[in-house]
Amino acid sequence: MATAAPTHLMTMTGIVKLFPGVRALDGVDLDVQAGEVHCLLGQNGAGKSTLIKVLSGAHQPDEGTIHWIGQPVKLPTPMAAIRLGIATIYQELDLVNDLTVAENITLGHEPSRLGFAERRTERTSAVALLKRLGHPEISPTSVVGTLPAAGKQIVSMARALSRDVKLMIMDEPSAVLDQGEVARLFEVIRDLTANGVAVIYISHRLEEIRAIGDRVTVLKDGRTVATGLPAKTTPTADVIRLMTGRNIEYVFPPRSGQAFTGEPLLDVAGISRAREFEDISFSVHPGEVVGLAGLVGSGRSEILETVYGARRYDSGSVSVGGKALHAGSVPASVGAGVGLCPEERKGQALLLDQSVVSNVTLASLRRFALGPFLRRRKETQAATREIETLDVRPADPQRDARTLSGGNQQKVVLARWLLKGCRVLLLDEPTRGVDVGARSELYALIRELASSGVAVLLVSSEVPEVIGLSDRVLVLRDGRIVHDGPAEEIDESEVLGLVMEGSPR
Repeated sequence: MATAAPTHLMTMTGIVKLFPGVRALDGVDLDVQAGEVHCLLGQNGAGKSTLIKVLSGAHQPDEGTIHWIGQPVKLPTPMAAIRLGIATIYQELDLVNDLTVAENITLGHEPSRLGFAERRTERTSAVALLKRLGHPEISPTSVVGTLPAAGKQIVSMARALSRDVKLMIMDEPSAVLDQGEVARLFEVIRDLTANGVAVIYISHRLEEIRAIGDRVTVLKDGRTVATGLPAKTTPTADVIRLMTGRNIEYVFPPRSGQAFTGEPLLDVAGISRAREFEDISFSVHPGEVVGLAGLVGSGRSEILETVYGARRYDSGSVSVGGKALHAGSVPASVGAGVGLCPEERKGQALLLDQSVVSNVTLASLRRFALGPFLRRRKETQAATREIETLDVRPADPQRDARTLSGGNQQKVVLARWLLKGCRVLLLDEPTRGVDVGARSELYALIRELASSGVAVLLVSSEVPEVIGLSDRVLVLRDGRIVHDGPAEEIDESEVLGLVMEGSPR
């Protein structure tokens, strides 16, 4: 007897999405069959999140078509996607913390009668969905903001299941779940697919892909480089080869070539923070650049913020110049000579509607104080020296920071810590949103800072950037260091292999 051909539930063809200065998707093709788990793989920045936002109606494609059960469709809003039966569970959960569990689950389609909400029906429905997900202990009357991260993930899944779902998109659903919770998640997925529901599953963990997936599509640099690969039998080496191979467009300055011996400037000894990272130990010497490579959620940014004092560690110690820092104190870290250029410079580092001068001197205001007043001329002179040193363009110290390009905004943040005289510089995604030319300038600046004796610890989602800029590379997986060695002794494929299937060594 002939086997029935698989039903194509959804097909995306030639999807292009443009943002200012960025071609996030450059002709992506994807087809999903009813009743399958279709896994989407790619490095950070490959276009996975943008693609699912197009499919969920949050972004509109600039080119390409979407077919739903053979018919062309437009998805102008998330509600249009929901009406078709497309439910999305984002990595960054979109729950309302001040509402109850039951209210979040039924949000947007609350049961009502004669114009009044039926709270009892709402709670009963929530209880049934939470039980289906293996978490009957979550109370439907609990306020969502009081739940742990794993509990919020379960509530988000319950909300997706509360509608008539035909395609469920899961973006890193296991990131905050323990092993038992992942097993229950897989039971729910198998139940869904047995009833004809399709699942798009995004994860960097190949063991999960093999356990739950049917087919795999790989994205790289906004393009589909392979699709329809069998999830359980495609060799890991082939997957990694597809995910890498990009042309490195940037020229990295040469490493110093020196042997970093003697006392480190930054010493991190066995720090742990619940559910974020565990037993992290490393050191950075004067003049050394150490790169942290790992997936989003591996603990990279959290470690930098902890060293900076923005997060308090549960155990361990952080020392600068042999002196232990007070845990969870930004003033103590800054006073010891630690500076942070955060991942989101616009929201976390810059006063966008203030002048370049005000941004550069923000960490050094005491030196310009005269009683309750600021010596504005001295402040402007000092800031001007730093922006000239870093070649901030345009060289107007009174210009609002908002008007600068991404690369020049990053230079302003660096100028702040140069003026402060920091000894340890923490860089989180230092070239995010920066054009190619400005990247090369920033690379040279980072290497010059290191050459002057600054200890640099950097995080980047771009593995070639971590390897090219660093003297030594640490690889993180699930909050643990699984590799620590010279940058010239590891390549991009090896890093990806460690973060996807690595074990401590």
